[in-house]
Amino acid sequence: MTGMVGIVVADVANPFVPPLLRGVEEVLREQKTLSLIAETHEHSGNLKRILDQLIARRADAIILCAAHESDYQTVMKAATAIPLVLAVRTVGGPWPFPAVTHDDFLGAQLATRHLVTLGHPRIAQIQGPHDVSSFVRRSAGYSSVLSRSVARDVSIRDQARSPSVEEGQRLAALILSQSTPDRPTAIFAHNDLMALGALKAIAEKGLACPADVSLVGYNDQPLIEHISPPLTSVRLPSLELGQQAATLALGLVKGGGNLNQVVQRISPPKLVLRESTARPRAHLESGSES
Repeated sequence: MTGMVGIVVADVANPFVPPLLRGVEEVLREQKTLSLIAETHEHSGNLKRILDQLIARRADAIILCAAHESDYQTVMKAATAIPLVLAVRTVGGPWPFPAVTHDDFLGAQLATRHLVTLGHPRIAQIQGPHDVSSFVRRSAGYSSVLSRSVARDVSIRDQARSPSVEEGQRLAALILSQSTPDRPTAIFAHNDLMALGALKAIAEKGLACPADVSLVGYNDQPLIEHISPPLTSVRLPSLELGQQAATLALGLVKGGGNLNQVVQRISPPKLVLRESTARPRAHLESGSES
């Protein structure tokens, strides 16, 4: 036992990550365990090198928050050598790993159903990277609601290369460049960073939120209630999720880290309503020029 747990995240600059790390740290500190934080920058090669180094340093456990679905073999190799818990994201493959995640499918349903209930006739989603499980499930939840709705899906096929403000702005600009009959009256962004980018694109098009375009984000990260307009978002309780992941990881360490100890915890989502969503204006509902 080295008294050290590795925490692997994609990007510590993402405002969603610090509360997650704080939650992990609170639990580890109580057990007099140190944390070692590493970033992958969404690169699978970086992930492999980080996991190999943590194993070489004989970390007691790994909490992995940056996996892509295609990283199954890399994660399996690490999990056979050291207790490993997936947090936030899962990986594709036949073996279920110990995990603490969020119900992204239901969260996206809540966001999309809210827009449908407001009466929006044309809705688009800004999709996160296709190889990240949370974004895949959010896309599926969005589609499941619109497939049973009178609202029309006017999303584009392009997906974000990274879940960033810049990519949100780029994709929203493309979505809003569609002709008026296909221009959305509401947008669901797969995370708050992309929603912030969408806000910039809406303003650059000479439109207003929510008067012309309603907007929903995801994560309910710190400070989004203070932007203009305050952002409606699906709350992902990152602090609590970090606490649960750390508790599960330490439990695996005490239990010998047996891969058969598959515990999967899924936290429920909550839609937090703010001023970025409203009923569509009548002339937008009819599809006429603004």
